[in-house]
Amino acid sequence: MPRGDVLAEAQGLRRSFGGRTVLEDVSLTLHAGEVTGFVGANGAGKTTTIRLMLGLARGEGETHFLGRPLNSWGSPGNVVGAVLGGIAGHPSHRVRAHLRMVAAGCGASDRRVDTMLELVGLTQAARLKISQLSLGMAQRVGIAQALLGDPPVLILDEPANGLDPHAIRWLREFLRAQAAEGRAVMVSSHLLGEMEQLADRVVVLSRGRVVAASPITELLSRAGSQRVVTVQTPDLPTLTRLVEEAGGRLQRAGGPSAHITGLDRIRVSALAAEGGVALHWLSEETPSLEDYYLSIAEEEFRIS
Repeated sequence: MPRGDVLAEAQGLRRSFGGRTVLEDVSLTLHAGEVTGFVGANGAGKTTTIRLMLGLARGEGETHFLGRPLNSWGSPGNVVGAVLGGIAGHPSHRVRAHLRMVAAGCGASDRRVDTMLELVGLTQAARLKISQLSLGMAQRVGIAQALLGDPPVLILDEPANGLDPHAIRWLREFLRAQAAEGRAVMVSSHLLGEMEQLADRVVVLSRGRVVAASPITELLSRAGSQRVVTVQTPDLPTLTRLVEEAGGRLQRAGGPSAHITGLDRIRVSALAAEGGVALHWLSEETPSLEDYYLSIAEEEFRIS
C-alpha cells in the first residue's frame, strides 16, 4: 500500500453505559506506512473505542477497513490484527501449538507460524506453555498471533504496560519496522511521552471525546511554541516594555522574578542587552507534549 493511503476509518463512534455516555462522536483514520498513537488517560475510552472498531462491543457509528466493515470480510484476520492484552489461549497449551491453531482459522500455514516466531524472537520459546511466559514474552506471542494473517492493519491496546525498558525499546523498533513495510499501525497508550519516539500522528482522547488529532511534528511545534522563559532582574518595568514591544508577554512572579511567553531565551537575552537591563537569572522550559495536551484536554472539557 502506498504510504498515506487510508486503510481504516472510524466515524462517529458512540457508546453509553446505563444512560452515561462514555464515547461521544469519536472519529479517526489509520494510514498506510504510519504509526498512529491513540493517547488518553486511563478510563478515557481508548479500549472501548478499539473494541467498537473491531466489532467486539455494541455502539453507534461505523468503522471501515480497506473500505468495508470488518464483518463483511470472509477472514478478518487477514485484514486487521489486534493485540488487546493477554493471550486468548489455554494456559497449558504450548506456544507453537497455540499459534498453529489460530493460523488454521485464518488460512495461514505452519511455516507462517515459525516465521512469526522468528520475527518476534521467540523461536527458542516455542515449546513453552502459555502459563510459563513472562509478560514481555506473552506480548510478543500476541503480536505474532496478530500478524499470522499478514494483515495491512495492526492495532495494539496499551502494549507497553508492565514492560521493562529493553522490551519497550524492542516494541518501538518492531512497530516502526511494521509501518515501514506499509502497514497502518495503531497503538493506544496513556503516556503521551512514548509517542514522541514512536508515532507519526497522534489522536488524543479525553473523557470519551477526541480533543486533538494531528501529525506528531505539528504537536511538537505547538508544544515548542509554549516555552516559558524565567528571568530575574532589578528592572522589570523596562524589561516588560521591551518584551511587549517585541510581541512577547511578561507576567510577574513575585520580587524580581517574571515569566515570559512568546519569545525564546536568546531573544529575551538580546533585548535585555540592547536595553541595558541586567539579568540575574535566565532559564527556559519547554512543556512536554503530555503537559501541553493535558492542558488542552482540560480546557476542552471546561468549555463543554
